Amino acid sequence: MTTDANTHASENLRTPGHQLDTARLDRAITSLGSGARTWADMSLSQRAQLLERTHESVALSAARWTRIASDIKGLEPESQLVGEEWTSGPYAALTGFAAVAGSLRKLAAGDSPLDGVEKSETAGGRLTWKVLPTDMRESILFHGFSAEVWTRPGISADQVRSESGLGATQLGTVGGVSLVLGAGNITSIGPLDVLTELVAHNRTSLLKINPNLSPLLTVYREALGPLIEADLLRVVEGGAEVGGYLSEHPEIAHVHITGSAATHDRIVWGDDDTREARAGAPVLDKPITSELGGVSPVIVVPGRWSKADLRYQAENIATMRLHNAGHNCIAAQTVVIDADWRQREEFLEELRGALERIEQRDPWYPGGRSSLRQAESDHDQVESFSQGRRLLVSIDSDEAEEVETTEYFAAVLGVRAITVGSRAQEDSQSPRAVAFLQLAVDYANDRLAGTLGANVVIAPNDRKVLGSKFDAEIERLHFGAIGINVWTGLAFLTSTATWGAFPGHTLDDVQSGIGVVHNGLLIPHTERTVISGPFRPFPRSVVGGEFSLFPKPPWFVTARSAARTGQALTKFAAAPSWAKLPGIFFHAFRA
Repeated sequence: MTTDANTHASENLRTPGHQLDTARLDRAITSLGSGARTWADMSLSQRAQLLERTHESVALSAARWTRIASDIKGLEPESQLVGEEWTSGPYAALTGFAAVAGSLRKLAAGDSPLDGVEKSETAGGRLTWKVLPTDMRESILFHGFSAEVWTRPGISADQVRSESGLGATQLGTVGGVSLVLGAGNITSIGPLDVLTELVAHNRTSLLKINPNLSPLLTVYREALGPLIEADLLRVVEGGAEVGGYLSEHPEIAHVHITGSAATHDRIVWGDDDTREARAGAPVLDKPITSELGGVSPVIVVPGRWSKADLRYQAENIATMRLHNAGHNCIAAQTVVIDADWRQREEFLEELRGALERIEQRDPWYPGGRSSLRQAESDHDQVESFSQGRRLLVSIDSDEAEEVETTEYFAAVLGVRAITVGSRAQEDSQSPRAVAFLQLAVDYANDRLAGTLGANVVIAPNDRKVLGSKFDAEIERLHFGAIGINVWTGLAFLTSTATWGAFPGHTLDDVQSGIGVVHNGLLIPHTERTVISGPFRPFPRSVVGGEFSLFPKPPWFVTARSAARTGQALTKFAAAPSWAKLPGIFFHAFRA
């Protein structure tokens, strides 16, 4: 996997950033070691209560959390893009802690977190567990959306149920201290990684926040105060030198990183990151898990779309790239279309229009501007939009191009047109769309870097016609999160979904990482999450045959009420109530 082209990937572990205070860090690790033993002695009810107290603490810090995150990213207080900071920050943290606390409560009562969860099976022998919606309020709040966690082939339902709960079923186990190297782009990543380490693996955490998020240090310490008071967490800031010291510390039992493959490889293999060096033993002497991004595709299945469909899906795909100014590990980077689709040029014109007219936003992540310049230099066929802030790259080489192998971590979007040719006629039972989809899945699996997420856009009638053949191609997609008509970013926001790369990567070929986080129902042997949404917003969804009452989603970068909707969702997550639903809908339907 070729890594991204900016500081998301290029942090040098030996470059001093903040002052290195080894005595303070040593004391923190000692306290966390004691905390790991305290956690091991806690009952399930005590653990649930502690997470519920942390949930309350996060709720009290939510407004300040969002305000500081918006300042970091250069957002004006009145911007609707502040909604991104509500939903990807405190909202995600609140739903994460609530889901895991609920699972612990079930385990404490002698039940399974999977009790009442709908189970199905794919043609390939994988069990699927419906994790969205999980109750009536969720079914109304996310009407028309669903999410399934798939477990690996060959794993029985009895095995999944008996092992559900993960580390929470291993009372008395002391997992040690984990170093969590936090991401610098999405503010809930660090807290949610800490939650996974604690509950799923019985490890306390020393969370080193990325220097980008240093202004949030006091917010994290306040919001996660109950965990800190119990010696289950310490939050520190620092640059590469701090990270290097901690990753080599003898009392650190495990490392988890969210970042880039390049940074991961320097931690694991040292500065001599050559093929010859990888033939030997890693310099890191402890296990490491990771979430490292990649090049995410959007496969556009050809069909007959109305002008409104074309514009809506162009905004949908633009959102997949432009959310957070393009600084997301799960951002779409390659659009895959049928070269002979009759509406191909019409769709591309809508996509160009969306890239131009959507509210201008400067890159805020360090290296973002240089990534745009690098992408423009890397390719021959580049179109520029929004005064150079967004690039559209046409891919037509038989050899892999940089946009297919490099995670730019900026507003760069490639377009690959696939020619079906005679393949559609080889099998008279196979519609042209199936032939295209097969080629597109092969392309995504074999050509693109990473396996974190893939998106598929398909009209409901076309999906119905393809039937089991569509399902078979989704099963062939080897990605940790798959979004059907909805951005895979929603899988990150769904606390009961899993988050991480498709399993099978290794230290010397890490691609999008090793392991999963989130997974609020504590499901074992997971492979992926598949999340689905409506092709059209309400009311066109109902007219088009989809039973969905959901308006334009608040995560769309074109949603006109995203800030108020995000705030209302966060207040709901802090204290769920039927009485709060009308307020959420009032704002959401003004998008």
